[in-house]
Amino acid sequence: MKACDRIPVRRALISVSDKTGLDAFGRFLAERGVEILSTGGTARQLGAAGIPVVEVSERTGFPEMLDGRVKTLHPALHGGLLGLRDDPAHVEAMDAHGIRPIDLLVVNLYPFAETVAAGADEEACIENIDIGGPALIRAAAKNHRFVAVATAPEHLDDIRAEMAADGATPLSLRRCLAAEAYGHTAAYDAAVSGWFAERTGEAFPPWISLSGVRRQTLRYGENPHQSAAFYIDGSGRPGVATAEQVQGKELSYNNLNDVDAAFELAGEFERPALVIVKHANPCGVAVSDDLCEAWDRALACDPVSAFGGIVAVNRPLDEALAERLAGLFLEAVIAPDADAAARARLAGRTNLRLLLTGAVPDPLAPAMTFRSLSGGFLLQGRDNGRAGAFRTVTRRAPNEAEMADLKVAFAVCKHVKSNAVVYVQDGATVGVGAGQMSRVDSARIAARKAADAAGGGTPATVGSVVASDAFFPFADGLLAAAEAGATAVVQPGGSVRDEEVIRAADERGLAMVFTGMRHFRH
Repeated sequence: MKACDRIPVRRALISVSDKTGLDAFGRFLAERGVEILSTGGTARQLGAAGIPVVEVSERTGFPEMLDGRVKTLHPALHGGLLGLRDDPAHVEAMDAHGIRPIDLLVVNLYPFAETVAAGADEEACIENIDIGGPALIRAAAKNHRFVAVATAPEHLDDIRAEMAADGATPLSLRRCLAAEAYGHTAAYDAAVSGWFAERTGEAFPPWISLSGVRRQTLRYGENPHQSAAFYIDGSGRPGVATAEQVQGKELSYNNLNDVDAAFELAGEFERPALVIVKHANPCGVAVSDDLCEAWDRALACDPVSAFGGIVAVNRPLDEALAERLAGLFLEAVIAPDADAAARARLAGRTNLRLLLTGAVPDPLAPAMTFRSLSGGFLLQGRDNGRAGAFRTVTRRAPNEAEMADLKVAFAVCKHVKSNAVVYVQDGATVGVGAGQMSRVDSARIAARKAADAAGGGTPATVGSVVASDAFFPFADGLLAAAEAGATAVVQPGGSVRDEEVIRAADERGLAMVFTGMRHFRH
């Protein structure tokens, strides 16, 4: 088949739920002598604007029926979209049945996702599953050699720009619009499929589709030789995908990943919390009613790694905290909000990205996460678990201050790459060991970094508590923490050597609690 480049638009079918720009585009077409076919509310709006329009029912000879469920499912329309203009047999059949070619389709779909998000009942959601719209879109996209298809208001400007000179659309535009059209209907079907799966209680159906809307094409991915883009899934979860970027350079792939990691951790805490992240791992976390104090204590955990890091807080920024943040080179700051004085203070750091989300993510909200593999992907529920009762397994139980720190340490551990060991004292991390193949190495690395930060003084791990994201398979990891000065331990438990580890804790006077919940993060 030979592709035709510029195809004149003589007839258009317009049926839209989102009527943004409809009147202006309708006038544009009418001024160029384009015959406009339309349905229902779209036809009424065009007519009210004084734009000549032909009701689809006049062309098909059938009225809308079944409460509007059937109005565009007719050969007069689908034949006009699908007929090959350079195939004599197609042309003959169209002439024989009075089918006129349609050169442009403008359709957007019933607002199914918005209806579901608004909490509508089952009947309303089902009535907002579009049937005719996707059928028209797929037909036009399939025949893009001759037909242009617009599925979003922003496409109208591109079509108008191309038609301005000679009233025709080029193949390059039609091909791009067709690609977007199939992506649009696929995402729509994915939303419907996901809704049905939720209602049937099937978390992992036999077939599943993941969809997103491109928000940003990135300069590169993790490394300069990798291409990348950022897509949003429409879930509305507060975070980097929904944030307003108030200032600063464009976010990079690694920035986006780190900002997400930081803000998700900040959301774990009910008290005011400040998180510093570097390379997707927290290098400093503190909770305090005074966020300036939280910054000072989080920074003290690992001031070297904090340079060029990401900061997240779960409370609005004020000027005092902004003053502190401005004193260190940071890649990005993310917060629910920032007052005018804080914004003004950070504005001087022109390269600093400031992102405001309006809300904090709910750490307990259910959701799915996925990770790509060669030839497939893994899908799992978000790690929204939070250990309830901490069960004391040693002779000594943690005191009140230790228990408060153990809860902070275990919450932080959930967001540290495994194997993870985290030391906390007075609501702030004082040592973080991340991503080691051996748990004892994580315990020793975290202690060593605390000793380095102490600069020859007493390491802050002395008198701290320690958390492990999974059980200690041997007593050596716990002993390393004891040698660093930890007084209490939180871990999931569940090792065949739990009794050996408990005895080691008792011999050193440590308090230890089991949570029964593991938090691996790979």
